[in-house]
Amino acid sequence: MRSLVLERQHELSLRDVPQVDREEETLGPRDVRIKLHTVGICGSDVHYYTHGRIGPFVVRDPMILGHEASGTVIETGAEVTRLAVGDRVCMEPGIPDPNSRASRLGLYNVDPAVRFWATPPVHGILRPTCVHPEAFTFKLPDNVSFAEAAMAEPLAVGVHAATKARVKPGDVGVVLGAGPIGLVTALAALAAGCARLYVTDLSDTKLEIAAGLSPAVVPVRAGGGEPAATVLSDTDGWGADVVWEATGSPKAAAGVFEPLAPGGCVTLIGGQSDAIPYDAGAAMVREARVENIFRYAHVFPRCLAMLGSGTIDVRPLITRTYAFEDGVAAFERAAEAPPEEVKMQIELPQ
Repeated sequence: MRSLVLERQHELSLRDVPQVDREEETLGPRDVRIKLHTVGICGSDVHYYTHGRIGPFVVRDPMILGHEASGTVIETGAEVTRLAVGDRVCMEPGIPDPNSRASRLGLYNVDPAVRFWATPPVHGILRPTCVHPEAFTFKLPDNVSFAEAAMAEPLAVGVHAATKARVKPGDVGVVLGAGPIGLVTALAALAAGCARLYVTDLSDTKLEIAAGLSPAVVPVRAGGGEPAATVLSDTDGWGADVVWEATGSPKAAAGVFEPLAPGGCVTLIGGQSDAIPYDAGAAMVREARVENIFRYAHVFPRCLAMLGSGTIDVRPLITRTYAFEDGVAAFERAAEAPPEEVKMQIELPQ
C-alpha cells in the first residue's frame, strides 16, 4: 500500500509500508474500512517534516503523515449499524481509551493514551485505505464534498475554541492569526454569534481571505500594537469580549490581554514550542478568564451539520490541491509557508 512517508526530518518518500499493510488486513466487528479520497496538509504534519518533533512527540522511525481526511466506506465489521458500504465519510483521527478517567469524564481529547493519526508512533492516513472505528467515523451530508469534509478536522478545533470561549450573540471578538486554524476559528466564532470579529495577520493575502468570509470581519495588519489600538478605538476603550490566540507566536501571545475587555476571555489555541510570558497583572485587573485548547472533543457532528446547512463555508480556505503522486512536492511547498496559501490538500487515486 503506497503511502506518503516521513522517513526522517527533511526526508519524504512515496513507498509501501508493510507493517501498515498487515495491520489494515484486520477489520474489527465495530470497524469500517475506508478508501481515502482527500487528505489535508496540517501544520503539525509540516512541523514534523521540518523539525522532526513537536514537544515530546519525536519521529524516531518512519511515519506516514496526514490526519485530516475524507473517503468512502468499502467494508464494514459485523457489528456496525450506523454506516454502510458506499457511505461518504470523514474521520475523527484521535482514538482514546474508552476506560480511561479522562474519557469517562468526557475529556477524551486529553486522554494520555489517545492514539492520534500522524503523531509518533502512530501512522497517519496519506495512504489508499484505513481501518477506523465506526464511533469516530461520520457520514457526510449529501451536499458536502470530500474536500470540504477533509476540513472538518481543523474546523473542529475552531468550533471547540468557540465553544470553550462561551461566545454570546453580539460579542466582539479578536482572532490573532489568519492561518488555517485562525480562519476556521473565525468561521466558528461568527457562527456562534460574534457581531464583529477582528482578524489579524502579517500577510495581506490572508487578511483579504479573512475579509471575504463575512461583512462582520475587520482585517487588521499585525505588528506595532495596531490590533489592540484598533479594537480599543472602535469600542470606546472597552475592548473585545473574546480574544483567540492562533498564531503560535510568543510575541503575539504575550500581548493577548491588550485588546481584551474587563471580564473577557482569552482562548489559547496556537501551539507554543517554548514557554511564553504571561502577564498575570493584565489578566488580574480585567478578571479575565483563560481557556486552553488541545484538539477537540464532541464537535464533529456539529461541524458536519454546519457544513451541510451552509452556516459555515470552508471552501474559500482551500487554496491548492495536489495529486497523491505529487505529495512530496506538496509538502515541500507547504514548508515554504507561502503567504497566499491557507489549506493545501492531497487527493488520492480513486
